Amino acid sequence: MSEGFSRLYEKVKQYNSNCDFALLQKAFDLSKAAHDGQQRISGEPYITHPVEVAIILADLELDCTSIIAALLHDTVEDTTCTFEELKEKFGEEIANLVDGVTKLGKIPYTTKEEQQVENLRKMFLAMAKDIRVILIKLADRLHNMRTLKYMAPDKQLEKAKETLEIYAPLAHRLGISKVKWELEDLSLRYIDPKGYYDLVEKIAKKRKEREAFIHDILSTLMEKTKELEIDAHLDGRPKHFYSIYKKMVDQNKTIEQIYDLFAVRVLVHSVKDCYAVLGLVHELYKPMPGRFKDYIAMPKPNMYQSLHTTLIGHEGSPFEVQIRTWEMHKIAEMGIAAHWKYKEGRSTNTDIDNKLSWLRQLLEWQKEMRDAKEFMETLKIDLFTDEVFVFTPKGDVINLAADSTPIDFAYAIHSAVGNKMVGAKVNGKIVTLEYALKNGDIVEVLTSATVHGPSRDWLKFVKTSQARNKINQWFKKEKRDENIIRGKDLIDKELKKNGLTFAQLFKNDWVDMLIKRYNYNSIEDLYASIGYGGITVNKVISKLKEEYKKTLKPEELQEQLLETFKNQKSEKTEKKKKSAPENGIVVKGIDNCLVRLSRCCNPVPGDDILGYITRGRGVSVHRKDCTNVTNAVDGNNRLIEVSWYSANNVSYKADITVMANDRTALLMEITNVIGESKIPLKAINARTTKEQIAIMNLTLEIVDTEQLEKIIKKLKKVNGVFEVTRNKQ
Repeated sequence: MSEGFSRLYEKVKQYNSNCDFALLQKAFDLSKAAHDGQQRISGEPYITHPVEVAIILADLELDCTSIIAALLHDTVEDTTCTFEELKEKFGEEIANLVDGVTKLGKIPYTTKEEQQVENLRKMFLAMAKDIRVILIKLADRLHNMRTLKYMAPDKQLEKAKETLEIYAPLAHRLGISKVKWELEDLSLRYIDPKGYYDLVEKIAKKRKEREAFIHDILSTLMEKTKELEIDAHLDGRPKHFYSIYKKMVDQNKTIEQIYDLFAVRVLVHSVKDCYAVLGLVHELYKPMPGRFKDYIAMPKPNMYQSLHTTLIGHEGSPFEVQIRTWEMHKIAEMGIAAHWKYKEGRSTNTDIDNKLSWLRQLLEWQKEMRDAKEFMETLKIDLFTDEVFVFTPKGDVINLAADSTPIDFAYAIHSAVGNKMVGAKVNGKIVTLEYALKNGDIVEVLTSATVHGPSRDWLKFVKTSQARNKINQWFKKEKRDENIIRGKDLIDKELKKNGLTFAQLFKNDWVDMLIKRYNYNSIEDLYASIGYGGITVNKVISKLKEEYKKTLKPEELQEQLLETFKNQKSEKTEKKKKSAPENGIVVKGIDNCLVRLSRCCNPVPGDDILGYITRGRGVSVHRKDCTNVTNAVDGNNRLIEVSWYSANNVSYKADITVMANDRTALLMEITNVIGESKIPLKAINARTTKEQIAIMNLTLEIVDTEQLEKIIKKLKKVNGVFEVTRNKQ
């Protein structure tokens, strides 16, 4: 047994004595034989690399399956060993893990802008069907970074940048801080060697200055926690180099201006003790305002929990204290890997773990076995299921909606590419325009200079709003003549309604002002925009009326207002077919009764309703399921039968709440959907939370519940909207 494998064997045995050590030995033997004769750049036998990768995973206490896959992770790519051979000898699960790591290694990377890097990170996660593939890949990268000194300088810089931009953020997102910190520090050593070693030297000097200061704080806290009978473990730790370096660069500070180089960490056994220690340190030292964070009550998305507070020491020097339980500490260090810790336990079903909210329902827990074998058999990803990541022929990553087509891809590149598109190749082969793109596809768009635009049929199967909008824009331009005629007709109708003529309002100076204000090139552009709904005719006429009114004398203005009022009144009279009761409600046995629709439950036609006789305010109409009525003490004595009046032209106000992931033009799309449905929007109140969730409260004027349900369905289809509810109380 080699020295490296002996270390691995002992590490696994410490936390998982039930591992299949015979299979582990078999994997080591196969890997050693397959890599026989191969050497690392350092001159060491190649087998040292997979063994060290497996040891890193054993430090994270991963399951036996992951350790075995780590030993074999380079066999398919770098040796004659095949996927089928691994499957036959070690089973499908281990073979799939090795295959997943091999595929991730083939994703190309070059230094790119921030969005491209984020797309690459997402692609890594989307392509890994099992989260353990990512963990093996992280361990693989960590060992490669530890031995990076043997590579050429240009390769060192390339690997360090890739690690800092792709792998360290992945480790952070999975909550594995011990891997993240080491990856960042190792990357910094090669990206800015002078800055790194200068920082190491300065922190070493600072460490000597701070040792007595930290020791004094630790002694005081140890004494006080014992007095409170709190079993606490305390230590003073330096922050890792990259976080200090980044703070110096981002905030343009010298190391002398950064005070929290060291943090005091307190580990206790319960959440209750965490807050007790927090109270203690705030009594002993003065807290700095605005520097307290409660990640226990509000955990970070990667499961991290802790209390952070910055305090002023007796000498006026600030220092940070982190307080957490031992369990929180393990999760902080190991993140998602903490779920593989060895458990003795009875057979029970475990609920889906919701701690990693950003991964939705990522973890699929299995039963804990009576014989205490690894209860974690499979861990599947349901991640970015609404997205697909594909490459341009140049290697850039394009992020699209799931099931997007080559047409969506073309319009994501540029509208001119989409408008000239005649076909597409995926991975070098011609595909149909309806082909559903898959993660990792390389897409090439075929264009022709003789093509004069998209097909209307494309609108039936494109998936992205970007493609749909650009196709519609093209047709709007093509139908320019029709839109100009329609725009003029709408202007004529609006002028008649206001008792005005075209000559009175459409003066050259006023029209020029309007064209400049809304960035049109000509009055024909303005007509066309009115015709296809780019701007409302009311807005145009009201702006011109403002200019017109400035030219009128007071008596002329009064006469004009009177004429407008008469026109609007006669128009309303024409539309009104039959006088409806107040608010469209019929009260049984009573005529000319004061009636109002209750705002607490907002009833609309189609709802089952009842009337409640109020004191001095007539009849208040509620939905039958309204709690304000059902809970009323004397409710039964004051209820009265009411019904909806069936005449047309009666409208009702309904309040709805829309919740969506905030993005550019979201509000505009919401209002466009409402406008296209020809539903009056009476009020809107919108805000955005810290989590970038947009919350919009809308008041609509609707005819009945059927119309309300239709608009709710349409709003739910808007990109980013995840909840639309009717406000009942």
